[in-house]
Amino acid sequence: MKQPSKGRLLRFIPVFLILCWNLIWGQEAQSPSEKQLQLFHSISSHNIESMVAELASDAYEGRLTGTAAYNRAAEWVARYLKESGLEPGAADGSYYQSFDIPYTLVFEGSEVLLHVPLQKETILKRYRYPDEFIPGSTSGSGVVTAEVVYVGYGVTAPELRYDDYAGVDVRGKIVLMEREVPVSPGDDADLFMKWRPHSFHQTKLLNAVKHGAKGMLYNYGPIGNPNNAYVEDFIYSHVGDSVVKDLFSGTGKVHAEVVEKIKATLKPRSFDTEKMVSIRNITEHHPEGEGTNVMGLLRGKDQMLKDEVIIVGAHLDHLGRCYDIMPGANDNASGVAVVLSLAETLAMLEIPMKRSVLFILFGAEEQAIVGSKHYLEHPVFPLEKTLCFLNLDGVGAGVNISATAAHNYPELWNFIEKANRDYVHRSIRPSRFHNLGRPRLDAARFMWAGIPSISFSAYGSTSYYHVPKDNMEIITPEIMEDLAQILFLAVMELGNADRLDFREE
Repeated sequence: MKQPSKGRLLRFIPVFLILCWNLIWGQEAQSPSEKQLQLFHSISSHNIESMVAELASDAYEGRLTGTAAYNRAAEWVARYLKESGLEPGAADGSYYQSFDIPYTLVFEGSEVLLHVPLQKETILKRYRYPDEFIPGSTSGSGVVTAEVVYVGYGVTAPELRYDDYAGVDVRGKIVLMEREVPVSPGDDADLFMKWRPHSFHQTKLLNAVKHGAKGMLYNYGPIGNPNNAYVEDFIYSHVGDSVVKDLFSGTGKVHAEVVEKIKATLKPRSFDTEKMVSIRNITEHHPEGEGTNVMGLLRGKDQMLKDEVIIVGAHLDHLGRCYDIMPGANDNASGVAVVLSLAETLAMLEIPMKRSVLFILFGAEEQAIVGSKHYLEHPVFPLEKTLCFLNLDGVGAGVNISATAAHNYPELWNFIEKANRDYVHRSIRPSRFHNLGRPRLDAARFMWAGIPSISFSAYGSTSYYHVPKDNMEIITPEIMEDLAQILFLAVMELGNADRLDFREE
């Protein structure tokens, strides 16, 4: 038998080594088949846009978790998953995973008024909704009229020798308060972690109640936000710059300078504004609320790999009425629509993937991210078999894509980057996510549970957050089509790779 020449052997060795590497690691990329590319091109911005329009319509009244309107949205999503050919994903054989979630309805008639003394009379300055104030989404119902006391960040932290309530009496009064705390994780992570427990909205509100306050003006936007505690008869609203400026007017203090001094010295700067304000909110609290995560499953067909799962998800909920309907078209009907389009397309594959893919539309993300917390406490697949979580949140308004935590998990990110580079060519900005602050994404909880997670959002065009203008007028359908196509290719490759373990990174 003729022996190969030395030159032929040298040419053969690199190929042999590459084949061995691929056999060991199982990561050789396979080009999509003609049928798979047809499915790729079948993903339609028109279809995705129509789903966003459906979920953002008045029929679902802003999708506040716990309400009948949210449940109607959940039923619509479950029908879509079923009609797309997905199995029920919940442990009880249904499409629903239920959990308790109190909620509060906010009605028209809410207002914030400044009492302006003029000689022997008082003029009422009425602030504009929603540009100057938005009712607190978990406010008690009623009216409070009282003096306003500025209490900085509203923090009482003996362990830090810091108390915004020291030296002021807020009993029976309204407090004006900043959001967050005077340190940030980006400046000093170790110091921030000491302050972190005091950054939560619930902690701030309950601290104000503990000190005897009857109401609160929260310098937060103004935007709507149902992520807070409910205390009967405690009335609060979110306000913006115009209200804060009026309350500081004539005090001899400039708001921005006071905030900067608090941050620089970590010493309180609280004072009585000597201004009188009325806050009226008309609300109805429902402690008996029940929410759901909606889940559909594409079960893997490989006997060795089918028990491993890739999770793709988005939160279904938004703010409900506050007091107008908050449509939540971008946040997050857009993410749900992309997930449904992806699920529908992957279900059409002629050859099912080796691994399972679980699609979850979470409830109560806006209410302290309760839905994803509940799933992680009651997972359908063991968490150690959960390979990764791809989260979509606010993906419908923009011309570019952000991939939060992509740099935390570079091997996972490679699947996304390759799909975009080879077939879509959309600008994607990867970043690292330290995940130290209070959770603002479903992915934050998954990362704390040790599950590699990347969150996608869109940016680069006009968008609105937690206000009534988050509607269909700001939606850019093409960005959602591109993201769905990228994820179709990436998830298909993830689902068929021989070996995946992103936790090693």
